This record gives sequence, C-alpha cells and structure tokens, in this order.
Amino acid sequence: MSEIIDNRAHRVRLLKGIIKDLHRGVSPEEVKGRLSELVKVADASEVAEMEQELMAEGMALEEVQAMCDLHAQVLGDVLAPPPPRRVPPGHPIDTFVLENQALADATARMRETLAALKAHSGETVPDDDLDRAREGVNALMDVDKHYQRKENLLFPCLERHGVTGPSKVMWGKDDEVRELLKALRESLAVRDASAGELQVVIDAVAEPALQAIEAMIAKEDKVLLPMAQELLSDDEWAEIWVQSPEYGWCLVEPRTGYQPPAAAKPSRTASIAGDEAVAFPTGALTFVQLRGLLGALPVDLTFVDADDRVCFFSEGPSRIFARSKAILGRTVQNCHPPKSVSTVERILADFKAGRQSVAEFWIELGGKFVHIRYFAMRGEAGEYLGTLEVTQDLTPLRALSGERRLLAYDAQQGAGAR
Repeated sequence: MSEIIDNRAHRVRLLKGIIKDLHRGVSPEEVKGRLSELVKVADASEVAEMEQELMAEGMALEEVQAMCDLHAQVLGDVLAPPPPRRVPPGHPIDTFVLENQALADATARMRETLAALKAHSGETVPDDDLDRAREGVNALMDVDKHYQRKENLLFPCLERHGVTGPSKVMWGKDDEVRELLKALRESLAVRDASAGELQVVIDAVAEPALQAIEAMIAKEDKVLLPMAQELLSDDEWAEIWVQSPEYGWCLVEPRTGYQPPAAAKPSRTASIAGDEAVAFPTGALTFVQLRGLLGALPVDLTFVDADDRVCFFSEGPSRIFARSKAILGRTVQNCHPPKSVSTVERILADFKAGRQSVAEFWIELGGKFVHIRYFAMRGEAGEYLGTLEVTQDLTPLRALSGERRLLAYDAQQGAGAR
C-alpha cells in the first residue's frame, strides 16, 4: 500500500475509485475511513485532478456537480488543513481567504437570524425581524464579486496550467448559490409573511444556500487556493491583482502590503504605435482614433477567433458584462457557466458550417433590457473568421416615443460620454 500511496498517479486512481463508490451509494462514513489514510500524502492538486479525470472518462458534468457538496463534505472532514500561506497582506490569496472568513461569519449570523424567525409562533412575523433577515441576504449577495474574480481571473490562469476541472464544476456550483440567494431575497421581500410560510422558505431555500456557501468555502480553502498557489507564477498573481478591482470585493477590503512584480504586464498589447494609421477600404484611422471609436460605440463588443479563443473586447465606462484581460486567449466555452456551454457550442457549430450567421437573445438584467447578438464573421471567400458578440442596453431606446427634431442634450450622458 505504501508504494501505491507514494506514487501520484496511483493516488489519483485511488481517489477516483473511492469517489466513484460514493456515487454508487457507499455511505460517506465508510468513504471517509478509506480516504483518511490516502489524504495524508495527497495534495490539493490531486483532488482537482481526480475530478477532472472523472469527467474525461465520461462522468457527466451534471453528476459531478450534483455530488460536489458531498465531495466537499467528505474530503473536508479528512483533508488536513493546508499549511499557512506565506503571502503578503493584500496578495490575491490573502484577499480570497479574508473574504471566505467574512462569508463564514455572515452565514453564521444569518443562521442566528433565521433561528429567531423560526422561533415565532404567531401568525405574522414582525417586520424588524424580517428586515434583519433581508439585510443578511443582501450581505451574502456580495459573494458574487468573490465568485466573479475566481471565475474570470483565477480560472483562466489555472487553465493555462492544464487545470480545467474547477472552472467546469465550481462555476456550476457558484451559479446554484447565486440562484438560491436570489430566490431567498425574493421570498423575504414579501410583507406580512406568516411563520409557517417562512419555515418553508428557511428549509427549502435558506438552509441549502448557506450549506452551499459553506461547502464552497471549504473547497476553496482546502483545494482550490492551495493548488493555485502551487501552480501560478508571481506574474500571474500580479495579473489577477491588477484586474481584481474591476469586479470589486466581497464584504471586506484587501489589506495593504502586496507589491506585484514590476515586470507584470497585460498579456497582450497593441502592436502598432498610437499615431500609426490602420488602412481600411473606406478610409484610415490611427490606433488612438480606432480605440476611441470603439469606446464610443453604445454597444459592448467581444470577438472570438476561428479557434474559439477570445482575442478582443471593447472598453467602455459601463460594460453590461464585466470583462478582464485574463479572458484573452481563453476558449470561449470556458468563459461561460456550464449550463450555457451547449448553447455556445451550437452557435459556433452552426456559424462554422455556414448554416446560420446571426443568433440573438434578449434578457432582463438588473432592471435593464439587454439585447445580445452574435454574428458570424467571414472573409471575402466566405471562410469563417470568428464570432462577434454585440451587447446593448436597450432600456432607454424602448422608452422613446414621438419625435425629437430639436437639439437637446441628455443630462445623464454629459460631456465626453461615449
């Protein structure tokens, strides 16, 4: 047994076998006993590798996601806490860990608040108690910033090192947390809720949401972050640090102290000088003019090349969907939550085969009516060059009526607005 445990490939194989037994219905307690010896020498990257190999061997992503919380529970009980992370205050790992601590505290406070709600025996729960629960949910909704930085900054760096499992499995679990918290917020928004109605909400929505947040905290702290620290270079952490403010912070602000390497630069830079002209059949623009033109358009643009890799997105002061430079060079499939990947792949397949050239969607998002269009880009000979995503907030346009024939400036646009 010791020889097997000393070999990484064998350890991963043993981990897979044990987790497969868990999927077949073997009790978690029995699995924990078998894992306890193995995980004494297994590291975090082997746990991620195990899940990645399960999917490569044909286990459906949905099945892995469905069992993810049980994986976290079983592994969390037997995995030894990782050694202290020797990173300076303000390093991205330090911030992720501090946020997880704040989230753990917030879930504990929310449980106390929910317990107080459950203690009411009257027909109607006082608004003051409901308001405390609503405040607790609003605080937990901040987890979206933590998850977005993980999904859009950390996952792309891991993918460069061949680690794709977390971006497939964890993103799906993150979305479950988002949906549960949204449902909880909507349920608690009801006035004059009875104690019986709240009991149903707590059992069916609130408790699963809190458990899912706690399971993700455990998996990040014991598996994801130790593995990332092992794999990522100083420059990659610097990239994450530079782009993190675009997404914001969850419950706590980063500490000061971390200084990224001076050599850290964006992964791609312009290859032409600012005053050098780019010639088109209908005219020419300097790089500065072209950049200004793209930034002034009332739409967000993202271009995916013929190999399905993101190679450009437009800049602007109020993008509808956040973009970071970490997505450049990333396959577009890995830039979407798992539940959307099949739709993305169908659009790309139809565009490449010439069956379709346009796909469009419209959604309600945060009070905005958002129109999303995808265009197949083709060369003069009809060859497929890639796909252009065009996203626009149509809310103000849908509100228009009548005519405007006289000059009038809109106050919200102001001078210099795009």
